[in-house]
Amino acid sequence: MGSGDGGRRKRSRAQGRRRVDFRLIGRDSPHRGLLAAGFLLAGLGVAAGAFGAHSLEGRVSADALAIFDTAARYHMLHALGLILLGLAAACWPDAAWRWPGLLMLCGVAVFSGTLYALSLSGIGWLGAITPVGGAALIAGWLWAGWIALTRT
Repeated sequence: MGSGDGGRRKRSRAQGRRRVDFRLIGRDSPHRGLLAAGFLLAGLGVAAGAFGAHSLEGRVSADALAIFDTAARYHMLHALGLILLGLAAACWPDAAWRWPGLLMLCGVAVFSGTLYALSLSGIGWLGAITPVGGAALIAGWLWAGWIALTRT
């Protein structure tokens, strides 16, 4: 106790902040699944991006390459989104975080998957399915925002 503090202890910087002990996250925890899915999806996103950059150039049209690039970009962005959801679920435990994660995972599969297939095969009707995946991605972000506003 220093002089002039009126007998009160000084608060440490960390006092009052919520700390997460990641060792306490169990095997059945939604945090682990979201984090694992995000990291695996990120690894696949890097592989897809490398494939597009190194193997497709000169083999497909510029338009098809642009479509593939869009798929890889959204793929990687939403992999990072899943990792963020996993971290949010670790900080604010709630099983509800699984649902936006599932929407993002399915959204990436449909959105990026159809764009990958469209760019490689040229089958035009696949482009009609792509917005379903985009809607799932949007819904996942909105649902995560709702959880953050109402349950944290």
